[in-house]
Amino acid sequence: MIQTIIFDLDDTIIVSDVPYQTLWESPIKHYQSKLGDLEFTTLYKAIREYAAWYWSDPERHRQGRLELLKYRRLVVKNAMEKLGYSNEKIAYKIADGFSATRTAHEVLVPRALETLEELRGRGLKLGLITNGGPDMQRPKIDKFNLEPYFDNILIEGEFGCGKPDERVFRHTLEKLNATPDAAWMTGDDLNRDIAPCNGLGIFSLWVNVNGDGLAPDAKARPDKIIKSIAEIPAML
Repeated sequence: MIQTIIFDLDDTIIVSDVPYQTLWESPIKHYQSKLGDLEFTTLYKAIREYAAWYWSDPERHRQGRLELLKYRRLVVKNAMEKLGYSNEKIAYKIADGFSATRTAHEVLVPRALETLEELRGRGLKLGLITNGGPDMQRPKIDKFNLEPYFDNILIEGEFGCGKPDERVFRHTLEKLNATPDAAWMTGDDLNRDIAPCNGLGIFSLWVNVNGDGLAPDAKARPDKIIKSIAEIPAML
């Protein structure tokens, strides 16, 4: 019998209400006059490509997410330099502008609080595991008053390691007094949320908002694919 459900935070409970490209458009166009003939589409593409390379490495990913604002600045600065534009001050302003815009457009997924309330009402213990530093993650939790819904919250920067390290899952299960075979994990990241569960014996729910399904070469295999956490109560 299921005893607990563990949730990821970003892109599982909290999302942006505008497209990713739009979040970059505002700060880049704001400083367009400082960029000479460098057009938005060219810089945006360069930022996306450099970011994809930077975040593809597990160790860079771990370091970067703990100091996210700092490494966003690095991504924009290096993307601009690859295009032949060296202006650290403007690069940092664009990165900071993106960060501020993204924060302003953070919202809960539809029926997030109702879902968490219903699950608690059914006697389930709820856990939250989120990567990143507390300076970025705590304000999100406070902004949407999420803490009362969870029996345990683990933030990577406070605990000392993050997903996909199995220790964060084992620690959370211990805090929730639950066994792996009686726990579900819900998250959007196949490598960090789902893959560890395959080895631990935790039932995994992959949040695939776009509904495009698993890639043929996907290494992690979720037990169930959902589009929203609002689907969970009906599964119990």
